[in-house]
Amino acid sequence: MSKKENKLEALNLNAYYGDFHALKSINIAMEEKAVTAFIGPSGCGKSTFLRTFNRMNDYIDGFRVEGSILLDGRDIYQKDIRVDELRKEVGMVFQKPNPFPKSIFENVVYGLKIQGIKKKSVLEEVAEKSLRQAALWDEVKDKLDKSALALSGGQQQRLCIARALAISPSVLLMDEPASALDPISSAKIEELIYELKDDYTIVIVTHNMQQAGRVSDHTAFFYMGELVEYNKTKTIFTSPKDDRTQNYITGRFG
Repeated sequence: MSKKENKLEALNLNAYYGDFHALKSINIAMEEKAVTAFIGPSGCGKSTFLRTFNRMNDYIDGFRVEGSILLDGRDIYQKDIRVDELRKEVGMVFQKPNPFPKSIFENVVYGLKIQGIKKKSVLEEVAEKSLRQAALWDEVKDKLDKSALALSGGQQQRLCIARALAISPSVLLMDEPASALDPISSAKIEELIYELKDDYTIVIVTHNMQQAGRVSDHTAFFYMGELVEYNKTKTIFTSPKDDRTQNYITGRFG
C-alpha cells in the first residue's frame, strides 16, 4: 500500500477563549481517508480543536487562534479563505441529532439548495445517494416527505450524516456522534464510520474508549489543552508512551 497523504495538519496551534489558554502548541498531522479519534477527559480541548477545522469557534466572542491549520496544505485561517467554501469541504455532525423541522428530503438537500441547485432530478439523485451512504435509505425511501422530527434518535443522527455528505465534503468532523444514542443506534453509527472512511477523512471526538478502539486508525489523547500522545490506535491502547495516557485508558482518571 502506498503511504497516505496528510489531509489535515495543525502546526504550533494555540487557541484562546479570552484569557483562557484552551489549546497549547498542538502539532499533529492526520491522514487522508482514515479515521482519527480524539480522546481525553471533559474540558481537555478535544471539541475546541475539532471545531478549528471548520472554524466553528469563530462565532464565539473572544476566541482566537495562533499558528496554522492546514487542509490539503493550505492554511484555513488565512485572510483570503472563504469560510462558507471551507464548510462545503469540511462537514460536521454534532453530538445531539439536529435535523431541521422539515421533511426528510428537504433536510438532505438543504445545503444544495443554499448553493443554488434547484434541479429536481439532481436533488433526488443526491438525496438517494447520501441516504444510502448513511445507511438510512431503506428505512425512509417511502416517507421522504414526512417530517424528519418523526424519526428515532438514531435515524435522525444518520439523517444528519446524510445531510453533511450531500454537499460532497472531503472531511467529516464528528463531535461525539453516538453519545446521545442507544447501544444499537451507536453500533450502526460505528459501522457507518468504518464504511465511510474509504471515501472521507473522518475526525471523531469520543468519550467512549471502546468506540475509539473499534472505529479509528489513529488516536490522539488530550489533557489540559495539550496533545499528550498521538499514534496508531492499537499502539495508544496497548503500549502508550506517556503515563497520563496509560492512566486515562485504564480508568484511573477522567
